[in-house]
Amino acid sequence: MSESSAKAVEAVADAASAAASPGNWRRAGIAGAAIGVVAAGAAAGVAIERLTVGRGMRKKARLALDSAGPYGALRGKPGKAYADDGTELYYEVDDIEPEAGLGPRKRRLFGRKAPAPVTVVFCHGYCLNQDSWHFQRAALRGVVRTVHWDQRSHGRSGRNPAQAEGRVPVTIDQLGRDLKAVLDAAVPKGPIVLVGHSMGGMTMMALAAHYPELIRDRVVGVALIGTSSGRLGEVNFGLPVAGVNAIRRVLPGVLRALGQQAELVERGRRATADLFAGIIKRYSFATRDIDPAVARFAERMIEGTPIDVVAEFYPAFTEHDKTEALVHFAGLPVLVLAGTKDLVTPSEHSEAIADLLPDAELVLVPDAGHLVMLEHPEVVMDRLADLLTRAGAVPAGATVGGYGSTSSTAQPG
Repeated sequence: MSESSAKAVEAVADAASAAASPGNWRRAGIAGAAIGVVAAGAAAGVAIERLTVGRGMRKKARLALDSAGPYGALRGKPGKAYADDGTELYYEVDDIEPEAGLGPRKRRLFGRKAPAPVTVVFCHGYCLNQDSWHFQRAALRGVVRTVHWDQRSHGRSGRNPAQAEGRVPVTIDQLGRDLKAVLDAAVPKGPIVLVGHSMGGMTMMALAAHYPELIRDRVVGVALIGTSSGRLGEVNFGLPVAGVNAIRRVLPGVLRALGQQAELVERGRRATADLFAGIIKRYSFATRDIDPAVARFAERMIEGTPIDVVAEFYPAFTEHDKTEALVHFAGLPVLVLAGTKDLVTPSEHSEAIADLLPDAELVLVPDAGHLVMLEHPEVVMDRLADLLTRAGAVPAGATVGGYGSTSSTAQPG
């Protein structure tokens, strides 16, 4: 980032601080948008893209991708669990199909024998939903029983009124207890493999901290993808240190201000959808030729998270520290995977987790950002299949080939 951009970051932070004061909602909205623009590195090329493609054309392209893209269309048997505070948690189960119903590709990949009775539970990240596991879900259908759930206030899950009103904070510990409620409802017995991305991995760490006996007695494998056990307050998101410190100082207040004017802000987000698309792409992916339909799929998930939910969850990450909980995963088959260009939970955080779990497999994916499971699904699925084999969930010797590519230049297989 250039020196002028760095100064812009600090100037925006000062404006945001002033905007967060009572009565300055309009200025808060402007400042919040400006933070996003600068943080996304608009000066590095996003603005040029906006000038060279007409707004009408971009809108038509988004509509075409929405209608054509199959991503997120997979559905399973629906169910509901209830958290300890009464919040309704939505999940779906993909049961194992009879062996005769397996397609030829899956018979080649996993063999003809029925898999072990293991359930793989997928936990999604912040501002996403269960559909973020689209490629992995497609690959495992009919091979192993899977559960996909929406974290509270995300996707189809409910929202706690006390949290929505700001009377009770959202915590990672609460998310761990939510996961326990989902397991009790959807997987009351049998072995479990836990797979978590970003906030989903943190949720699994909180589960381990509160229910170590569950990990000991029933969990047979763990995958921690693009996540962190703590020290998220030190992440610079690819920005100069001085600038990010200034933004970090005022961002919680700005988010609270925006959250209290959610309807107004949502209208603003829709009006500037193309601008936020560039921001989302920068912080989600590193591959330059990412399939536009996949990029749009990620946009839709993130756009679907209300700004007040974004504001409610944000403080929980700076307080997150579950390093000590990692000991409960020791001795299990563990996969720790991250993109080397992840700006949200840098790969150094995954390396720190692997250092504390010396028997874990550490995989650093080159040219991959935060949404590595969408950007490089073939790599993630290959390593996940190996984990499932080690955990006894699929037959020995099973490997995964290509399950599609997110490259816009890829040829169909």
